[in-house]
Amino acid sequence: MNITVVGTGYVGLTTAVCFASKGHRVRCVDIDEAKVEKINRGVSPIFEEGMDYLLKKVVQSGLLSASTSLEESVSASDLSFICVGTPYGEDGSIDLSQVSRAAVSVGLALKRCAGRRHVVVVKSTVLPGTAEKVVIPGLEMSGAKLSLDFGVCVNPEFLREGQAIMDFLNPKDTGIVIGESDRVSGDVVASLYSGFPGTVMVTGLREAEMIKYARNAYLAKDVSFANEVANICSAFSIDYLGVRRGMELDSRIGVGRFLTAGLGYGGSCFKKDVTALIRRAKSFGVETRLLNATEEVNDEQPSVVYRLVERALGDLRGRRVTVLGLAFKEGTDDVRESRALKIVDLLVKAGCRVTVYDPKAMDNAKSVLSGRVSYAGSVEDSLNECDVCVVATEWPEFRKPDPKMLPSGVKYYGVGYPASSTEVVF
Repeated sequence: MNITVVGTGYVGLTTAVCFASKGHRVRCVDIDEAKVEKINRGVSPIFEEGMDYLLKKVVQSGLLSASTSLEESVSASDLSFICVGTPYGEDGSIDLSQVSRAAVSVGLALKRCAGRRHVVVVKSTVLPGTAEKVVIPGLEMSGAKLSLDFGVCVNPEFLREGQAIMDFLNPKDTGIVIGESDRVSGDVVASLYSGFPGTVMVTGLREAEMIKYARNAYLAKDVSFANEVANICSAFSIDYLGVRRGMELDSRIGVGRFLTAGLGYGGSCFKKDVTALIRRAKSFGVETRLLNATEEVNDEQPSVVYRLVERALGDLRGRRVTVLGLAFKEGTDDVRESRALKIVDLLVKAGCRVTVYDPKAMDNAKSVLSGRVSYAGSVEDSLNECDVCVVATEWPEFRKPDPKMLPSGVKYYGVGYPASSTEVVF
C-alpha cells in the first residue's frame, strides 16, 4: 500500500520505517526541513536501536522518503497515519493542537484523492473521544464526509523506546489494537499487519483510545508500587531484590521489569498519560485515588535518592557527586520527564558540584541543564574525585562497574536500590 506518516518523532519514524521494511511505500511528512533532509539521506534524527540500519535500507530501496508537503503525500496515499505529539500543560491537560492541525491538513489534502476513499489512522496517544470530537470534525472541514470519502481508525502504539523497532515488528506480547469507524476501514488497517505475530483486536474508536491509557496507567502503578515497597524494605534493612524474587514466584503477579525499584517512571508516555487521565476523569466527577497515589509516589522518588546521598555525605555544600545516566531509560537519548534530571536539580540546589555522563543523551540534556553541571566524556572521567556516584539510568556499562574505576571509599547508588544496606561501597 501507499502510506503517509504525519510526524517523524519516535512513533512516526518507527511506524514509517517498519511498514516500509514490509514492502509498503511510505512517505514521512514533517514541517522540520532539517529532519526531512536527514531522513532522505538515510540518517535518523533520533537515537533508537536498529533505526540507522533499517532507515538507510528502506531509503536506499526507494520504499521510504520524506517530504514537507503533506498535501502531495496524502493525495498519493491509501492511508495516512497521524503520529504527531500530544504534550501536556502545567495543569495536566493534554494539548491536541498538533492532532487538530494534522486532521485539518489531511482533510484538505483529501480533495486531491480523486474519489478514492482514504483511511486516516490515529496513532498519537489521545484521550477517549478525540477521534470523534477532534479528528473527524477536522477532516470534514474540507467538505469531505466520513464513510463516503474517508474512514477513521485508532491504532495505538505500545512501543518501548530503545526497543521500538523490535516491538513494532514483533507485537506478540502486546497485540494489535484497531478501533474502527467502520468495518471496511478496520479491515484495511488490519491488512497492513498481515503476517505480524500477535492477536489483532478490533473495537470501537473510544475503546481503542482508552486501552492505551489503561495499559500505561496500570504499568505506572506497578512502578510506584515497587518503589514504595522498596522504600519500606530500605527502612527495615531488607534486601528488596530478594523480596521481588519472592513476589515473582506467584503466578498471579508474574515476572516483569515494572517491579524493578528505582527512580520512578519518566519519558513521554507514563507521566503524561497518567496525569491526563486523572484530569479528564475528574472533569466527569470520577475520583482516581489509585492513580493519584501512583503519581504522588513517582513524584517523590527522586527525593528519596537525594536523601540517601544526604545521609551518606551530611552537609552537601561543595561535595562532588557524579550522576551516571541522563536519559529517562537506557537505549534512548530521550530526556523528557527524566528522573535523573530531577535528581541533578535537587543536588545542584543543595550546593553540590555535580558531574554527569550519559553515552547518548548528553546533547539533549545540555539544553535542559544549561551550565549548572560539569559534563564528563566517559564513565572513568566522571568518577574522578567524586564523593558519591548515583546511577540514574540502566545503561549496561553502569550496572556492574569495575570496582577499580571508583576511587577508594566512594559510595555507589544503583537504579535497583536498595540492597541490604542501600549502598555498595567499593
